[in-house]
Amino acid sequence: MKFSKMHGAGNDFVILCDLEGRLSREGMPALARRLCALHTGLGADGLMLVIPAEGGGDYGMLFYNADGSLGEMCGNGARCICRYGYEHGLAGERQCVETTAGLVVGERIDKRRYRVRLNDPAVLDIRPVSVGGRDYVCRYVELGNPGIPHAVVLLDDWEARGKSELRELGRALRFAPAFPRGANVSFVRLVGEDRLRAVTFERGVEDFTLACGTGCGSIAAALTAEGLVSGRDVQIEMPGGLLEVSLTAEGKRVRDIFLTGSTFLICEGDLPDEEWM
Repeated sequence: MKFSKMHGAGNDFVILCDLEGRLSREGMPALARRLCALHTGLGADGLMLVIPAEGGGDYGMLFYNADGSLGEMCGNGARCICRYGYEHGLAGERQCVETTAGLVVGERIDKRRYRVRLNDPAVLDIRPVSVGGRDYVCRYVELGNPGIPHAVVLLDDWEARGKSELRELGRALRFAPAFPRGANVSFVRLVGEDRLRAVTFERGVEDFTLACGTGCGSIAAALTAEGLVSGRDVQIEMPGGLLEVSLTAEGKRVRDIFLTGSTFLICEGDLPDEEWM
């Protein structure tokens, strides 16, 4: 079976095409864990499976985290799979991808840059969480329905904290009772007008990743709703690169979140069936 490996702002993925339905869905979690393993697999933050569309889209996408859990959607993954879909003749420059969290619309800007419309927030509220005797204001966002859960935490000193300390804080917030399904946790600081620096502790990876697309969308949504950023061309610097978010805000309501950034094809090849499947 052929595979592609791509990344968007350092968020990397293995892509398999299963339009013919040859792969067992029951076996996908184990396959995701094997393929995403750093030293014994291809190494990735997640596995994306291209499947036939069922609701009028060009094709469908199933997203599996590195630990084998099924994710609702992935913003950087969606940008990468839109490039995959265009370059493999599955769709045109504008395409609709069916995901577990709903329909995602993607657009080709040029060879590398792709824009996707993320799912509108189904939930956007504030949930205080106490960790180690300190209270953290978590702006909670769910993108889509069922939504991708995100907790956005303004923390001016996150870059000055040790990696281990920040990781433990991210893990504690990720499993906080305030988030029944867990949450991806983004630590953010404002560095200029409509410019932010952030890092995200992702559930399913259970560590920080180089970038998180839905995390960037959630950051922009939460901070726009509070009036801290404009919602227009918000620049978010993540460890793996720069992502841009634009959205529409009507008071506290946010919709039409667009995520833009570069995509990169790392490699393509064949998986020997007897070894992997």
